[in-house]
Amino acid sequence: MYQAVVFFDLDGTLMRDDKTVAPSSIQAIRQLKANHILPVIATGRNVFEVRDIMQQTWIDSIVSANGSYVAYQGHFLSAHELDKDLLADVTHFANRQQHALAYYNNAGFALSHRDALTVDNYQTLHQTATVDPQFYQHRHINFLLTFDPLNAAQYARRYRGRLHFVRNNPRALDTMQWGVSKAVGIRDILTKAHLTTVPTYAFGDQLNDIEMFRMVQTPIAMGNGHPRVKRLAAYVTADNMHDGIAQGLKHFDLI
Repeated sequence: MYQAVVFFDLDGTLMRDDKTVAPSSIQAIRQLKANHILPVIATGRNVFEVRDIMQQTWIDSIVSANGSYVAYQGHFLSAHELDKDLLADVTHFANRQQHALAYYNNAGFALSHRDALTVDNYQTLHQTATVDPQFYQHRHINFLLTFDPLNAAQYARRYRGRLHFVRNNPRALDTMQWGVSKAVGIRDILTKAHLTTVPTYAFGDQLNDIEMFRMVQTPIAMGNGHPRVKRLAAYVTADNMHDGIAQGLKHFDLI
């Protein structure tokens, strides 16, 4: 039986600015596991994007794509897929605004079209993006990136009750089924893995971590975190470049 569960955001949290994991964080996570504490990645990224990180850290449980795809101990647990008619509608609407979409599932992704924002985004992530406007028509899709740098409100108004949008970077909106968030994925793991009675902690830094912070008992903000995230935290640790993960875990006597 696990003594606690700790959820880790990736970008700006478990990962440093160069998208690597600090040796101190890897050692801390291995000590967590030795202490019978379950580490779980909770990220806006999809599973295929973080396999190397999971192998490097020995973490095999994940709340991915902001809660829309969840695995526990290496096995599929839940997915919240987007309806094909809804995908067609948001594709047509985005095309009218001259906005690109990226269609994601746990195995891969493709773009509706390429523009300056998508080029910048995937260069930053060190990823190669292919263009396939019909990608969503013949695959299960649980997550979108909507490339709108300015006006998230127009999407939120049009798709209220159908899609949930969260600003995760200046270029794009994380886009999930209405009601889906990291908190939903966390609930899926805690309930289906029978972990609802153990203490819960979470490390995060950005606005898409707010629902996660409200779901756990002890939210921990990174020193580089958004001011709103820090205000919700029980503790603000060092930043992601200065051993913030290890410091936060030590502060709560988890390692």
